[in-house]
Amino acid sequence: MRQNIPLGVYVPGTTIVHRVNPSIKFVSLIVFIIASTIWAHTLTHAAICLAVPLLLLAVAKIPPKIAWGQLWPPLPFLLFLGAFNWWQQGWEKALVVTLVIMSSIGMAAVLTLTTTVAEMLEALEKTLAPTARFGVPVEAISLAISLTIRLIPLQFATVGEVLDARKARGADFSITAFGAPVMIRSIRRARVIGDALLARGVGD
Repeated sequence: MRQNIPLGVYVPGTTIVHRVNPSIKFVSLIVFIIASTIWAHTLTHAAICLAVPLLLLAVAKIPPKIAWGQLWPPLPFLLFLGAFNWWQQGWEKALVVTLVIMSSIGMAAVLTLTTTVAEMLEALEKTLAPTARFGVPVEAISLAISLTIRLIPLQFATVGEVLDARKARGADFSITAFGAPVMIRSIRRARVIGDALLARGVGD
């Protein structure tokens, strides 16, 4: 289950991809997303974009099962988006858009699979540090991002636990019966985190 949770997996290694400075990985991810969006207008271009993260995953020696577990969760949304674009602009444009988005997700997976959360946050703080002199709350931003990164896999895990519990009871799927326990657990976790932050003087 954990292998299928976005941002919930780090694969230790000593490959060149692992050793690249996290700040460079961040910048490379942003540049790749912008460049692929602007440049890729044909199937050939989109295929090249998708090949880049796949090659990096291979170089980083990420097990295929773990890589696939990180890439498949967005597929249902991408299929829906692709179908809408097919209806609006034709199958070729729909496929180009889908492949480009998938390539961006793949590059994000390369970052999270080869970089620990601590390394990412340290790189973020170093990148934002010069802006502190202009009044940018660097520590608050880093804290917010760290909580977000941590809570995304926890939220996915909560959804999985609720689904597993319903399956074990043999209950039929119901939006209300599914959403209620997920919301209750999420609100309870948020309150606990809020109390912990207040106890440490955050936000005074």
